[in-house]
Amino acid sequence: MKHAIEEKMVPMVDLKRQFQEIEDEILHILKEILKSGQYILGPKVSEFEKKIASYLGISEAVGVASGTDALHLSIDALGINEGEEIITTPFTFFATVEAILYTGAKPVFVDIDPDTFNLDTSQINAQITKKTKAILPVHLFGQMADMEKISEIARKYGLKVIEDCAQSFGAELNGRKAGSFGNAGCFSFYPSKNLGGYGDGGIIALRDAGIAEIVRKLRNHGSRASYTHDVVGFNSRLDEIQAGILLVKLKYIDEYNKRRRQKAALYTELLSDKIKCPIEKKGAYHVFHQYTLRSRKRNEIQQRLRERGISSVIYYPVPLHLQNALRFLGYKKGDFPVAEKASQEAISLPIYPELEESVIEEIAEIIRDTV
Repeated sequence: MKHAIEEKMVPMVDLKRQFQEIEDEILHILKEILKSGQYILGPKVSEFEKKIASYLGISEAVGVASGTDALHLSIDALGINEGEEIITTPFTFFATVEAILYTGAKPVFVDIDPDTFNLDTSQINAQITKKTKAILPVHLFGQMADMEKISEIARKYGLKVIEDCAQSFGAELNGRKAGSFGNAGCFSFYPSKNLGGYGDGGIIALRDAGIAEIVRKLRNHGSRASYTHDVVGFNSRLDEIQAGILLVKLKYIDEYNKRRRQKAALYTELLSDKIKCPIEKKGAYHVFHQYTLRSRKRNEIQQRLRERGISSVIYYPVPLHLQNALRFLGYKKGDFPVAEKASQEAISLPIYPELEESVIEEIAEIIRDTV
């Protein structure tokens, strides 16, 4: 019998199918915006900011042009200066560190938890110095870092906390949403995210109205009134069209995440006796931006999947401390062995709300035959 997945390519995420489900709503709101002639910082941006703040249970949210800008502007607005240190993870997308370096601050790495890929909080204290000003955890693959422990450490040492929530929209820890713990919660709306736009976009969740006001100036050339500039800022505004699209998709995000969790549960049911599957920590609500396995046969698995027309991605083949662009930080191979091992073993499988169970079953069959 010919397998279904031999007849078509299985993508990591199927944005076309998601659009088809909400096409009428998307086209309606696009037409409304286009007719209005208001494309920058218009009413849809304001409405989206208010709804995001309400969803996250915080007081302020400020739309910006990307998730990278969300991190950059947060660091800047919180007053972290050149030469000061921010503790973060070496196992994440490069933008996390780019944003730190844009401000002249220095990233200081801490190794990761082998089960969740998030910061190993037991190693943070050893890296705190007089120059340390913030901790920047990344909620990787859809599960939050241990924000209760990180918040405790930050209070003890008087540090800021900036959450990189790019992969975790809707994730929770003990009933609190990602982005609601720190001084700033930074989200990306890149199209492949759990809540994704049709282009770049980002937002910063904030609990301090004064910091929110600073961010609003920074995103708009340092200005809150036409041609009056209080500081040197940036051009980092969330487009009205992206805000409109995200308003439509925000209505469905909890359902999308629920369906992702169902797909993940099926993968785990079919694979956990053969391979190391993702775990969900006690008190966590994992939203599975990625479903990431670990295996010493990672490359063989990827080749077998590729032969059958199935996408997979390795996040991340080179940890940040070994990237050529960051050699000046002085790290070397062996400094963060858990992250380095993860870079050799991790492989992410297709996962999205519309993914058919029959496809998951066939992917699992291929993996079981390989390992």
